[in-house]
Amino acid sequence: MKLAVIIVSYNVKYYLESCLNSLQKAMQGIDGQIYVVDNHSKDGTVKHIKKHFPDVNVIASNHNYGFARANNVAIRNSESEYVLLINPDTFVGENVISDCLAFMDSHEKAGGAGVCMLKSDGDKAMESRRGLPSPMTSLYKMCGLCSKFPKSHRFGKYYMSYLPWDSPQKIEIISGAFCMLRREALNKAGLLDEDFFMYGEDIDLSYRILKAGYENWYLPLQILHYKGESTHKSSFRYVHVFYEAMLIFFRKHYNHLNYFVTLPIKAAIYAKATFALISILGNRVRQILGITGSQRKRYPEYIFMAPARSLDKCRKLANDNVLLAQFIECDESTRPEGHLSMIDDIPTNVNTYVVYDITAFKYSTILKLFAEKPMPNILIGIYDSKNNTMITNIDVIR
Repeated sequence: MKLAVIIVSYNVKYYLESCLNSLQKAMQGIDGQIYVVDNHSKDGTVKHIKKHFPDVNVIASNHNYGFARANNVAIRNSESEYVLLINPDTFVGENVISDCLAFMDSHEKAGGAGVCMLKSDGDKAMESRRGLPSPMTSLYKMCGLCSKFPKSHRFGKYYMSYLPWDSPQKIEIISGAFCMLRREALNKAGLLDEDFFMYGEDIDLSYRILKAGYENWYLPLQILHYKGESTHKSSFRYVHVFYEAMLIFFRKHYNHLNYFVTLPIKAAIYAKATFALISILGNRVRQILGITGSQRKRYPEYIFMAPARSLDKCRKLANDNVLLAQFIECDESTRPEGHLSMIDDIPTNVNTYVVYDITAFKYSTILKLFAEKPMPNILIGIYDSKNNTMITNIDVIR
């Protein structure tokens, strides 16, 4: 078998369904299998996926064992030349998997590869390319020098932001949201470290792949990453898990350094975690007291881009959910420029979701249109007329 695709899921049934729809198109002609490891979801994920995706291998865990252990279960159960770890809150362009495999086949030293992850507004996610978070690199990131001097090879190394985006580049750390791995490299470096419950395991594995003598690469292939729909980053649990992962990585790989080097880094990690918790607590208090600012809340607007066969369903979906929406009859052949042809008419004072019918537009086309002219208030939405479901970074509406 050429490829095993592994998705770890937790209470994101419809995001997972959307991810699988895109993967099925991207894997046409590829000898591969998809594994979904469900970490004891309460939203009926297992039943839903077994019903609608009978060819997907579903592993239903009776506990939430975390990201690393869940992936390892599927890796051990699979036999393939390559393994792809991918988050459920993503979708991929039709060419991404085949192009990534072609690159790996032609670069024998490539142990792993990541891609260009887009945010919901089409802008590039900095996490697509990262450097090894050594003590000094981490300190530059935490004290703000990384963001202030992004083109500096010294201060900007955390995100390797001095690298071009439009060509393959050697990097150090691959994001676990899309991580293509050569099985041979994985066998030498070892599986994911299960001491990491969630976060940090991708950094640790990337580092071990480099230590095993392989290379990690960034490829300019586009996917959308909704960035954490399966987690709640404003929760106390998130802060605890995230910063604990940082400490685990630091102790594992840098505890041998001089005490006077390690102490400031550990102190900075604890300080960051403390400030994050204080911020969350402050927001909770303001919500309880009703102190939400003087500006009136503005609800998002929607523009549905769909062919005639889907428009009635789109209108009913919008009416049933009280959405302020407009409807454009089109498909990829009649309006190849998509929403860009009307971008000057889209208001800038409110978030607007441009919702593309995926039966009429390719995933790769949607990604390309948003990446061509990203704007913070114009966001990606997709609509699946087969199950009458709209997905955005904040909502699943059916």
